[in-house]
Amino acid sequence: MRIGICDTTFARFDMAAVAIDELKNNATDLTIIRETVPGVKDLPVTAKILIEEENCDIVMALGMPGPMEKDKMCAHEASTGLINAQLMTNTHILEVFVHENEEENPKELKKLAENRAREHARNLIKMMFHPKIMRKEAGMGVREGKEDAGPL
Repeated sequence: MRIGICDTTFARFDMAAVAIDELKNNATDLTIIRETVPGVKDLPVTAKILIEEENCDIVMALGMPGPMEKDKMCAHEASTGLINAQLMTNTHILEVFVHENEEENPKELKKLAENRAREHARNLIKMMFHPKIMRKEAGMGVREGKEDAGPL
């Protein structure tokens, strides 16, 4: 299984390293290809390259948009680009964004970034190797990085 990981220099925490650690600790026979780009708007083309040129079976795109309105717009554009890349390649790209304004305290922001990266890495493993486990979580209000909301 070939897994692509793309992340940014703009992020204030190395979420890719955490995701790779989680993948390596929970799955075997993985080839991980990592690319780092400046910002979130660079992630879609990098994810597409990982799929088309590096033959990745799935990609994680990790980023940390800033707190300003412009940053939110850039994150939305990046998200739209990632969706388009998925549709063009028929390959999943897990968007793992942590917005800087999700937590005011830097220690809590770091904790959120680490938890979200690890939990999405576990989602990737479930999607690719254990889809029945993921199916059991349908409608359960599972959240990545924070407390689960739970089912209604």
